[in-house]
Amino acid sequence: MNSAPKFSNHGCRLNAYESEAMKELAIAAGVENAVIVNTCAVTAEAVRKARQDIRKLRRDNPDAKLIVTGCAAQTEPDTFANMTEVDVVIGNTEKMNPATWANMAPDLIGQTEPVQVDDIMSVTETAGHLIDGFGTRSRAYVQVQNGCDHRCTFCIIPYGRGNSRSVPAGVVVDQIKRLVDRGYNEVVLTGVDLTSWGADLPAAPKLGDLVMRILKLVPDLRRLRISSIDSIEVDDNLMQAIATEPRLMPHLHLSLQHGDDMILKRMKRRHLRDDAIRFCEDARKLRPDMTFGADIIAGFPTETDAHFENSLKLVTDCDLTWLHVFPYSKREGTPAAKIPTQVNGNVIKARAAQLRAAGDAKVAAHLQAQIGATHHILMENPRMGRTEQFAEVSFASDQPESQIVAAKITGVDGNQLQAL
Repeated sequence: MNSAPKFSNHGCRLNAYESEAMKELAIAAGVENAVIVNTCAVTAEAVRKARQDIRKLRRDNPDAKLIVTGCAAQTEPDTFANMTEVDVVIGNTEKMNPATWANMAPDLIGQTEPVQVDDIMSVTETAGHLIDGFGTRSRAYVQVQNGCDHRCTFCIIPYGRGNSRSVPAGVVVDQIKRLVDRGYNEVVLTGVDLTSWGADLPAAPKLGDLVMRILKLVPDLRRLRISSIDSIEVDDNLMQAIATEPRLMPHLHLSLQHGDDMILKRMKRRHLRDDAIRFCEDARKLRPDMTFGADIIAGFPTETDAHFENSLKLVTDCDLTWLHVFPYSKREGTPAAKIPTQVNGNVIKARAAQLRAAGDAKVAAHLQAQIGATHHILMENPRMGRTEQFAEVSFASDQPESQIVAAKITGVDGNQLQAL
């Protein structure tokens, strides 16, 4: 019996977005009895998990066509083409091309080239028009940018995603208008290197210009969020939006990666420790209820105890609430993998645990401080929603799903706020 294609998504929010786009393309092309694995390449562990998933999916779906795509397929296609479980490998550009999926239809897939991966660096546009967004019924994600022009020494992603390219502002605004018309109350702007948005467009607008334009031209949009940003690239208009636009949510996730200047230089980052601290102070002066999340890597090559202590102190110095801690994982093909002074694996795990404990303490303090406060909460299901700062709130009674409700916080249960 024929069946609709199944998807297994690995990695980032953008990958999840693109899986939704591929699902629409595959169904429109009549693809049946296929399993598509959308891989992540951010660490060697991510590639290992993708291979493990592929083997399990083949066991569970012995008669399906198994198609592998995503960043790991782009950066190391032979790894997956050489797996006996895999039928076709397609690159990150090809996966967004309707013609690719037309060739995967049941009567054509036997004639399909087994490896379809072109040079990602030659791509100059991003396919932001493919879908309007995805998410819960309450929140939608809109891709406005793809790729990255920077070359951080630990990162393989530019080789999976290509150079930075932007979706034009008019296309983004039209997408968001459609989402609002469909009942979405919150939209999240997403991309690989979001603060580089606009550099490749005429007149080189900035992310802040896009944010202000969205808020002006889509007055019925209740809430706008921006996903992970590089604080050193934040422009004046984005700071103005933080200060003056209550519909821009007071929660920013920062790509900080470390808290020591020497390690930041070895990572080839574009900011120093004081830059990060200054940005957080400035943003919080403009918006006192602002909360910050951050990506931090533990155990980067050459990291000493003193270097690590600077990262640990950054949690307090920047007043970071939501931490994404990454134990450093050697990624072949990156400059950092060639650094001779690699940190012992047990030390990396211990440092990552310390960072996570510091983050957990910050979350606990933030949640306790909300007791007695009234928040406007976007309901993701009848009993759970999120505050403006993205904290989860559990309700004792049903609330209208996908709507924004005002409620007083009465307590904390684990990592959730509580409301009646």
